Amino acid sequence: MIKIIGITGSLRTDSYSALALQQALNRVQALGAEVELLDLRDIKLPFCDGGSEYPDYPDVNVLRDQVKASDGLILATPEYHGSVSGVLKNALDLMSFEHLSDKVTGLISVLGGQSNSNALNDLRIILRWVHGFVIPEQIAVGQAWQAFDQDGKLKDAKLSERFDGFAQSLVDHTIKLRK
Repeated sequence: MIKIIGITGSLRTDSYSALALQQALNRVQALGAEVELLDLRDIKLPFCDGGSEYPDYPDVNVLRDQVKASDGLILATPEYHGSVSGVLKNALDLMSFEHLSDKVTGLISVLGGQSNSNALNDLRIILRWVHGFVIPEQIAVGQAWQAFDQDGKLKDAKLSERFDGFAQSLVDHTIKLRK
């Protein structure tokens, strides 16, 4: 069984990124993977200063250990000013090749306006630099304020199908890389 860690890059209480990530995790789990949510709202991380040790912040080791022990990742970020959220970028900066190399990763961005690929492209560059493998399928949820119903489910059937394909690709690629 493969293990996939989902990390949400939003600190908002009613985060659309968290809703999108949960949609993806549910689908990955339905395909037989073990999933775990690493919610950056629940852990205390320092700003990365380029160092390798953060003794006053034990959650840095929690983040690193959980990611290192996983087979793959799903990163979900709101798009802020045309790029990745600072909180997700900071979490990634607190890790190194040791934690992120060879991780199969799926990417999700959430926007208030029309969907685009800015944050997704930036995440692809970041993961490439640490020798991660990003699946070709990616999801940008535009106009997120109207994409989900009151139960956090996707309203659009085509977008829901894209999440299904995304999950299948992540599981398939992770299994292939593990071999």
